[in-house]
Amino acid sequence: MIKILAIASDKTGVGYFRSLRPHQKLQELYPEDFHVDIAYNNEPMKVDELIKYDIIHFHKTIANYEQMAEITNHLRANGVITIMDLDDHWAPDTRHPAYHLIKSGDLDKKIPANLKLVDAVTTTTTIFADEIKKRNPNVYVIPNAIDKDDTQYQPNPVESNKLRVGWLGGSSHKHDIKLLDGMSNKLSASGVISNIQFVVCGFDLRGFMSERNAVTNETVRRPITPKESVWYEYEKIFTDNYNIASPEYKRFLDAFQEVPYPNISEQPYNRVWTKPIDEYANSYNLFDVSLAPLEDSAFNRVKSQLKVLEAGFHKKALIASEVGPYKIDLINAYEKGGSINPNGNALLVPKGGDKKLWAKYVKLLSENPDLVSMLANNLHNTVKDKYELANVTKDRADIYKEIYKKFKK
Repeated sequence: MIKILAIASDKTGVGYFRSLRPHQKLQELYPEDFHVDIAYNNEPMKVDELIKYDIIHFHKTIANYEQMAEITNHLRANGVITIMDLDDHWAPDTRHPAYHLIKSGDLDKKIPANLKLVDAVTTTTTIFADEIKKRNPNVYVIPNAIDKDDTQYQPNPVESNKLRVGWLGGSSHKHDIKLLDGMSNKLSASGVISNIQFVVCGFDLRGFMSERNAVTNETVRRPITPKESVWYEYEKIFTDNYNIASPEYKRFLDAFQEVPYPNISEQPYNRVWTKPIDEYANSYNLFDVSLAPLEDSAFNRVKSQLKVLEAGFHKKALIASEVGPYKIDLINAYEKGGSINPNGNALLVPKGGDKKLWAKYVKLLSENPDLVSMLANNLHNTVKDKYELANVTKDRADIYKEIYKKFKK
């Protein structure tokens, strides 16, 4: 039996998808082959506790980056195999919210340095694997996966007379969302906006802003105001600066209260507040078409295709940027000349392509409900087995056994 310690970065987000759920499923499905313990980065273990394991799988780092060389050498000397998991590039550009934090902590140097210290690396896509191999040749692709038994990924769509077009994500997508700027205005001009509702999911006003006192030169952190939130910026783009909302509904939105609005299904826009990690995907039930805008950059090209998986498991039609991870599984149904490929599973907007395509595709779907169903079913069939957690866990088990055989002294 192989003894594994999985160290998660957190209990939500990356830690949930890359460490917690995969290793819970590994223990559940292969109890005779593996014994799995799970720990967290904020609860560091002593080195002497680590050496009782055969494999330690962790996200980015086990402890302080300055200690990593000493720790990995000690573990290797005691026959412990280290596997580092990485799901995002270590060097985002200046517009990413984490850029200054990463640069100030030299993480853009420390993370790739860790890649050279460990025995093996796991990551999300072949695209990122090729980049990582420049620093460590022992890279294995274990994609993000969805547990079909997880109730939040079992479709239970809310019915509507409108075509609901939604986006679900986090606070680091400001420049991706900007690709949609002007979309609602163009749809208003084309006369179809009354048949459409935009849905933004994950709305969150938590956060802080740092300000420097000009007199004392002290930096003070304070909670952000609602209109300082990036979510307010998202909302302005989706609502054409609130021009598609009635004065009454705009006043409601300006209050930023987490209370239901009467007859929300009749409104042109629906703000959906953030949910816990084990519930957030339920928001897919509130729309029919998922948007996945992704700006073309070195950082974005190596991201995972999680939005593709989530839309597919929820049987949603998908409009996505033809960039990096969204080129792995997606086939554009819209062909040159306007014909439809019946094998297509998405509508793709080429990188650097005309921003008008987002509005054009939404209009096309609003006028062709059968196309919405075709795309949704094709995408579901693309991902339902390939990215089902049990199937990906089988691959993980085989990879761990291969690594164990290769490195165990």
